[in-house]
Amino acid sequence: MDFAYSPKVRELQERLTEFMDRYIYPNEERFHEEVAKGDRWQPTALIEELKEKAKAAKLWNLFLPDSEYGAGLTNLEYAPLCEIMGRVLWAPEVFNCSAPDTGNMEVLVRYGTKEQKKQWLEPLLEGKIRSAFAMTEPDVASSDATNIQSSIVRDGDHYVINGRKWWTSGAPDPRCKILIFMGKTDPRNPDKYKQQSMILVPKDTPGVRVVRTLPVFGYDDAPHGHAEVVFENVRVPVTNILLGEGRGFEIAQGRLGPGRIHHCMRQIGQAERALEKLCKRVKSRVAFGKPIAEQTVTLERIAEARIMIEQARLLTLKAAYMMDTVGNKAARAEIAMIKVVAPNITSKIIDWAIQAHGAGGVSADFGLAEAYAHSRTLRLADGPDEVHRNQIGRLELRKYN
Repeated sequence: MDFAYSPKVRELQERLTEFMDRYIYPNEERFHEEVAKGDRWQPTALIEELKEKAKAAKLWNLFLPDSEYGAGLTNLEYAPLCEIMGRVLWAPEVFNCSAPDTGNMEVLVRYGTKEQKKQWLEPLLEGKIRSAFAMTEPDVASSDATNIQSSIVRDGDHYVINGRKWWTSGAPDPRCKILIFMGKTDPRNPDKYKQQSMILVPKDTPGVRVVRTLPVFGYDDAPHGHAEVVFENVRVPVTNILLGEGRGFEIAQGRLGPGRIHHCMRQIGQAERALEKLCKRVKSRVAFGKPIAEQTVTLERIAEARIMIEQARLLTLKAAYMMDTVGNKAARAEIAMIKVVAPNITSKIIDWAIQAHGAGGVSADFGLAEAYAHSRTLRLADGPDEVHRNQIGRLELRKYN
């Protein structure tokens, strides 16, 4: 495995870093000020302005490996770029590389019909609309997706959809125009992995109702957010089904593999940013007669943070390399491993950075509290740690059959 970055990737890294230095970091305060003013659920002027600059700089749709629609980068090539974007929580949207849109676009690229791509993929690729993914349900343990109870029932030329979803990221955003919904079309199928299907549901369809937004540790993530959504006798054409009835799990695996590793790439960026803030803080503060940077506990934490980041980055690159060379299925152990590792090490490093900032660390002044809330959430999103650990354990035991 050769993880040396190609000249193309190094050039993109330089351009992306320059863009972040010029437009993203100086505007972090402005972003939060715009969100706080007026209706929190309206798109910020800043993001829309920077999208045009990213397009002009040809730093747009950098994801989508092996696709005519993206930048033609492999997962391994995209990883260091995703890390740079991930250093600021809202930055990926500027480059049209933010969840859940990236995963939904990958679904449409892989499994959508020509008509579905024309209607929904193209405006998503252009950044004109946003999307949501409706899978998790409040009434069942959604870590086991076979528990899903929402129904998709054929009625002539339509499907009738009923169910209650939550943590539907992006649903509160007024730019969200389409949801990918997972429900059961064949609940009696003896194969529990062929009971579910995925279907496209326009957000303005009668019967779709956003019940409430769901804050994360008090952060509502406006104007994007997460929502509880009710689907009550929602009727959509049969042509909205993705890939066919009973193919929901197949689509989910195709979608969640890249999505999980993208989260991990961004987490490496968050970990690096937290370590930077930690180091700058401890060099500027004196306690008990000497700089905090010289305290043994501080040096140990800085060293451990650097070790953990390097380990996590290498595992992320290995997973990306395997996805490119042997496919997502063969790389499932590596994807599961990094999905456990990245949010855990990032949460730990952010926690140490918070400690180094004292009371300021838990305030909104340094961005650490929000970053911690986000990283802690990722230990549940796209499958909890326990599910991934179980998968890793089972795959390890198979070697000894």
